Amino acid sequence: MLAEWLTLTLDGEAPDARQGRLPFARYVVHAPGVLELIPSAARQQARACVLSAGIHGNETAPIELLGELLARLEAGLLRVGAPTLIILGNIPALRAGERFTATNLNRLFDREQRADGDEAQRARQLMAAVDEFYARHSQPRLHYDLHTAIRDSRYPLFAVEPYTQEAATDAEQWRWLAAAGIQAVLHQHRHSWTFSHYSRHYHAAQAFTLELGKVRAFGDNDLGALRPMRQLLEALVEGREPSGGDPQAMAFFQVEHELMRQAENFKLCFADATPNFTEFAAGTRLAADAVAGDFVVDSAPLAVVFPNAAVEIGARAALLVRPTPPPQIGG
Repeated sequence: MLAEWLTLTLDGEAPDARQGRLPFARYVVHAPGVLELIPSAARQQARACVLSAGIHGNETAPIELLGELLARLEAGLLRVGAPTLIILGNIPALRAGERFTATNLNRLFDREQRADGDEAQRARQLMAAVDEFYARHSQPRLHYDLHTAIRDSRYPLFAVEPYTQEAATDAEQWRWLAAAGIQAVLHQHRHSWTFSHYSRHYHAAQAFTLELGKVRAFGDNDLGALRPMRQLLEALVEGREPSGGDPQAMAFFQVEHELMRQAENFKLCFADATPNFTEFAAGTRLAADAVAGDFVVDSAPLAVVFPNAAVEIGARAALLVRPTPPPQIGG
């Protein structure tokens, strides 16, 4: 059933059985797009792992990556050794091949939100699923929310570390991400109610948004480039210690500003095809907004990440970042 679960979910079909057995484990389908893998006996090094994808419906590579992982589990090539919750986020948007249907799901993971609409309701359902999962399991908590970016990037594989005052990032995470092919890390500067931020803020989980290349249609992704990432996910599902790499090989950035769209008459003052992490010199005008006015780079260069002028009014149109030294990581 595992190998079929993704297809059944995308087709809107329920599996024949909502739970079943695997060698040394069992699975439970809690809701559409919410699958839990429960080992008969978790390994000593196991984490309680949340692996999510499809929070944006046009980001397909992470779903294909999870499909490979599930197929290898069902074929007996992997053995579940850690409690794992696998989530497909925005199912209607996935079926439509669109980023979202009404609003950006990845801005709604806030326990205080009372918005109406399908995406707001889905955010509440997924927050509850994560709450219940972590309550069931005592292992250290981890959440990787898998995405792809809208545009090209100087660093095609990069991690976003959510802002928090509740949980520092463990040094092992930097080593694991380096070995998994992550090329850059972006430290957030304030709360932003994404799915990975939810797990870090409310549950003190080790949590990241992982950008794994560029948005492409199903079947057009280069999964070979994501093999090291798949190896990291497999180690986590099996409850093994993942391979480690050199964090110094990754570039680190700190968010300095958010460009927010305040007016209907808003534009970014650079080409639509500008890659993520493109740097702009001091004095460069980056945005024009009829309400907020122009944004001009101050005394030091800034690089742009996630630029998107077509966001809703009041939403973030870009992050502006500067390089920062790597974390001090002991041996």
